Amino acid sequence: MVKSIPTYPEFAPLSLEMARELAPHLVSLPDGISEYSFAGLYLFRNRYGYRVSVKDDFLVISGTRDGLRFFITPCCATGMDTVAELFESHDYWKLISPAFLSKNGAAMLAAGYEAVDDRDNYDYLYARTDLATLSGKKFHKKKNHVNSFENTYPVFSLKPLDGTTRADALAVLEAWVSHEENPANTDYAAAKEALELLGHFAMTGQVLYVDEFPVAWTLAETVADGKMVAVHFEKARIDFRGAYQYINYAFARSLPESVEYINREQDLGDEGMRQAKMTYRPVGFVEKYKVIKKI
Repeated sequence: MVKSIPTYPEFAPLSLEMARELAPHLVSLPDGISEYSFAGLYLFRNRYGYRVSVKDDFLVISGTRDGLRFFITPCCATGMDTVAELFESHDYWKLISPAFLSKNGAAMLAAGYEAVDDRDNYDYLYARTDLATLSGKKFHKKKNHVNSFENTYPVFSLKPLDGTTRADALAVLEAWVSHEENPANTDYAAAKEALELLGHFAMTGQVLYVDEFPVAWTLAETVADGKMVAVHFEKARIDFRGAYQYINYAFARSLPESVEYINREQDLGDEGMRQAKMTYRPVGFVEKYKVIKKI
């Protein structure tokens, strides 16, 4: 197999051709960080300008955000010499898990680096059984939304999100984005590309219909060795009340019992999104840290 990822210190833009090489680095990662999947990286490659390099089995991904350069290392420990080289051209190291810190924190500290809590990027974790049943007082309001949807729209159905239903999901996406003031600041472009390139990613999802009219969809990917599912995209028409709550509920019910947790990704510091995610009662978080060089 011809390698498409250059050897460190050379970097190349992230491309579809890199999927087969990147998969072994990502598929068995235990922490469940939502960004650490090929789809999670590729679909946001333009937003962050991702470039990739590999040194032996050590994968390095470089990116830029808000005028600052960062690098991420999805797996494996590395010597502080390589980290020092990367810090010469980057401002910080991001998406560091607690497990990685526990193994490498002492060496980082000794080398003059500091780990900083990155709360805005914590992934929200929910028990699959909670979202699939919405039982108990704490989910009373959510279950009411689901019941109301079923009563208001008695003729509804669910279909797998695949090549035959992709156009319907795209229609929902266009309806959703028509209400956004600044689509460039949303995940619209990534969601659209995810649907257009559906066959290139190991993702599954559902489309929700009312009287055969598409009103919502969700698209997710299995992570953390199959124990967790990360929901990358979830969109609904706002003129169908309860559509968001119902697609969330229905998708959780469709998952196998081997899935313990549903990862609904981060709030990015948006207070409204944070409150909305908390109303579903997360059972925990996938914590993330960034590492900076001490002054």
